[in-house]
Amino acid sequence: MASIGWDAGRIHTAQVLPPQQDEEQATMDRVQEMFYAFIQQFHINGVYIYRDQLRQNIMLKRNLLEVDMGDLISFNQELAHNLSQRPADFLPLFESAVKQHAKRILYTNAAIDVEMDDFQVTLHSSANLIKIRHLNANSISKLIRISGIIIAASPLTSKATALQIRCKSCSKTKRIPIQAGFSGISMPRTCDLNMDAEANPSGCGLDPYVVDHDKSKCVDQQVLKLQEAPDDVPVGELPRHVLLSADRELTNRVVPGSRATIMGIYSVFQNKSGKGNAIAIRTPYIRVVGIRTDTDATGRRRTFTDEEEEEFIAMSREPGLYQKFANSIAPSIFGNHDIKKAISCLLFGGSKNVLPDGMKLRGDINVLLLGDPGTAKSQLLKFVEKVAPIAVYTSGKGSSAAGLTASVVREPSTREFYLEGGAMVLADGGVVCIDEFDKMRDEDRVAIHEAMEQQTISIAKAGITTILNSRTSVLAAANPVFGRYDDMRSAGENIDFQTTILSRFDMIFILKDEHNESRDMTIARHVMNVHMDRPSETAASEISIEKMKNYISYCKLKSAPRLTKQASEKLSSHFVGIRSTVGHMQDMEGIRTSIPITVRQLEAIIRISESLAKMTLSPRATEEHVDEAIRLFKFSTMDAVNAGTMDGQSRQQGAQEVRQVEDAIRRRVAIGSQIPTAILIRELESQGFNTRNIERAIFMLERQETLQYTNMRKSLRRQRM
Repeated sequence: MASIGWDAGRIHTAQVLPPQQDEEQATMDRVQEMFYAFIQQFHINGVYIYRDQLRQNIMLKRNLLEVDMGDLISFNQELAHNLSQRPADFLPLFESAVKQHAKRILYTNAAIDVEMDDFQVTLHSSANLIKIRHLNANSISKLIRISGIIIAASPLTSKATALQIRCKSCSKTKRIPIQAGFSGISMPRTCDLNMDAEANPSGCGLDPYVVDHDKSKCVDQQVLKLQEAPDDVPVGELPRHVLLSADRELTNRVVPGSRATIMGIYSVFQNKSGKGNAIAIRTPYIRVVGIRTDTDATGRRRTFTDEEEEEFIAMSREPGLYQKFANSIAPSIFGNHDIKKAISCLLFGGSKNVLPDGMKLRGDINVLLLGDPGTAKSQLLKFVEKVAPIAVYTSGKGSSAAGLTASVVREPSTREFYLEGGAMVLADGGVVCIDEFDKMRDEDRVAIHEAMEQQTISIAKAGITTILNSRTSVLAAANPVFGRYDDMRSAGENIDFQTTILSRFDMIFILKDEHNESRDMTIARHVMNVHMDRPSETAASEISIEKMKNYISYCKLKSAPRLTKQASEKLSSHFVGIRSTVGHMQDMEGIRTSIPITVRQLEAIIRISESLAKMTLSPRATEEHVDEAIRLFKFSTMDAVNAGTMDGQSRQQGAQEVRQVEDAIRRRVAIGSQIPTAILIRELESQGFNTRNIERAIFMLERQETLQYTNMRKSLRRQRM
């Protein structure tokens, strides 16, 4: 209403109607009503998905609602767009709508004043993934979707969502809401009553507030570290990582080594280490609003389209698939057909068994390639890294025990310890390729003993005691002790590994660079064709790498074959025969072989049989599969056991002469004294001993640490009896 002011000659206005509601608040209420309508009304084929899901979760005491962004887009495209662009503003409204709907489910009278717990909304989507290294300032405060490997997970902490503070002077209380994530809060410097001089004439002073922790509201929070997947890291670059903040129902969802897809809000916080000019610099992190684990122990992919399933089932029924798959393993490498077949078995793996008493038997197959330089061992490892659904490649010289298993790291800002998984943990459900296996230090090699058989890694460091999963196959490549394989020496002398590590390999292949003119000519022609880029004349891959990778994942997910009764009987009788043969051989030679034939080797043949059945999606491993598994085992491990025959004398005579040479060396060289190697060999040859047996005796005494090479292997020093 307007009135004329007679005194000043101007128009005065007065408010007649009640003040209108704030426009922003009205907008927020409308948005909350739209979210409420989505929960109430969205349905597919007459099924109200989110209304039913919420009712079920309430009955299960889970304050959670999982929402697919695709459903929200089909319901209201503008609402979904606003949620993805301003998730920090719209997600609390969504959760309020869920809480309102839950209240209506529990109580018929929605107007009743009842205190209810907050509900959490988690989101998942099929939108395009963003790589961690492509995140920039334009993505801040927006909803993003990234994937990677969880490399660290902190213990649960309590994060305050509403802080109750009390004035020390006047006991006035105040409740302050706190945003989720790493965001902090500043305490008020003055009490509200300081503004009213009549009610509080003396004043409460500066910083009068203290926190009432018992009356504050807290939720669980966990800090995760997500690293790029190895296949997403460009050559020559270090893998990048980003911090994640997960709260409430999203905590304890993943462990180090899990491959996950994260939906979250790209946010920033002020790092404690930022000082001086860095006050305007913020550290990015992701506030998690949804976690989907891409993999478990079955491989990378968990879902397949109907077309892919039909293609894979038809592929499994093709005759000669086993041979075709083996031919597709590193087709540019000539020969090595049985090794390629063994690698095919390693990629598929056997069936994991959990016994009634809780004991677990691994299904993953471990293979060792031991041989001369230039036999394409590293090339095979590199190809397996590309074709395996999950793979980590590492070199023995550049790998430590902590890098292979797990390390304990202190967080710089909080000074707390947390675990970071190593190569064996990151490759959980896949393959670890270890090149230069013989160059590793003994203490580092011992660290993977438990991971290779029990498939766990036990950590007891810095007050952290835990067990991590490492359900992975190991494909290792190594060189013999003397650089090249010496046929005049036994397998134990050529292989400088302990029996404990050798028994954990299911198949051990010895690759020799043999001189054969016709074979050399064939290899030379093959290499020339590869370098001249003539695929028609080389062994072209019959199955593409991507198809092989997807087929391996599908078989791991869908198939877990078991031995038939006839196959198990055949296998058990064959194992008894192998044991008796090896025992007779040891009696003849007089020493135990360094490559043992134990029950582990029986389990190895079982795993190979199951992997051959899994390759064709067969539910049963038959006698045919067992025959091929026995043939592969004989070609690999049994050949390694039998390698190293001696010319011109029996094994028993050779072992006896070696013991005589050892006694002669002990008589000639006193404890603590030193003698040139050439002089010692010359003296022993003058006594009628064979040169080959002299070298073998020196080698055996060196392994027993009785003798030690000095002066660049020109002299020998005796250390003990």
